[in-house]
Amino acid sequence: MKISLIQMNSISDKAANIAAAVKLIEQAVAEEKPDWVCLPECFDFLGGARADKFAAAERLPDGPAYNAMQALAKRHKIFIHAGSMLERAEGEDRIHNTTVAFDREGREIARYRKIHMFDITAPDGTRYEESASFKPGDAIATYACEDMTVGCSICYDLRFPDLFQALVAKGAEMIALPSAFTLQTGKDHWEVLCRARAIETETYFCAAAQTGTHLSGNEPRQTYGHSLVADPWGHVIAKASDGVGIVSARLDPTLVKKVRAQIPVAQHKVKLSEG
Repeated sequence: MKISLIQMNSISDKAANIAAAVKLIEQAVAEEKPDWVCLPECFDFLGGARADKFAAAERLPDGPAYNAMQALAKRHKIFIHAGSMLERAEGEDRIHNTTVAFDREGREIARYRKIHMFDITAPDGTRYEESASFKPGDAIATYACEDMTVGCSICYDLRFPDLFQALVAKGAEMIALPSAFTLQTGKDHWEVLCRARAIETETYFCAAAQTGTHLSGNEPRQTYGHSLVADPWGHVIAKASDGVGIVSARLDPTLVKKVRAQIPVAQHKVKLSEG
């Protein structure tokens, strides 16, 4: 299976972001002919003030970002893992950070709402409080894509191994991680965590990232980029350079089976007793 990861520099301009995503997917289709395409986290809107995020959020299944990705999947007969987009939560004072996946006919086949909220203080003292605007999801999601099962995750989820073990328990052989990792944490943690999750789960780990600078209110924020694909042995088999672009790789479902036969960690798990 051929896959393409889309690396973007989304900003607080929804129309511009959707146009950029469409252009990059069209380019990937023309140049790479992928079966599956993945966009980064918040590809439709990144940054802005809290009110801007709420104004940009869509009522799924509808809205310009949703409709554009659905139409592209159907027109090009490809799977689109639509990174994540801002979703309105009815009756709530927060929104969701939501992945939607479409099949080759443009049918929605999965929806995942980010579970772990990025509430941290960065090394330079910058405070991130994702939970102030976003309501966490409470359910994992997988879906079938050709001969593989894809598990859904988003950005900060990367730091919580139990989520990925739960996805493997549901059959995941490939993990998608749309992301907007910060520059400060990404330079030290991004690749090692992606490779660790691939090794632990013995899956292909496909991480599409935001790159460059956007504004959060009036404050500039930088994302790390370096979208990558790691194989089930933990080797990075494709990696984006700096800047907006596309990175592609071929996935072999038999390699997942081979690695799991060589080191059958799922069979070796033990339940630890208390005390």
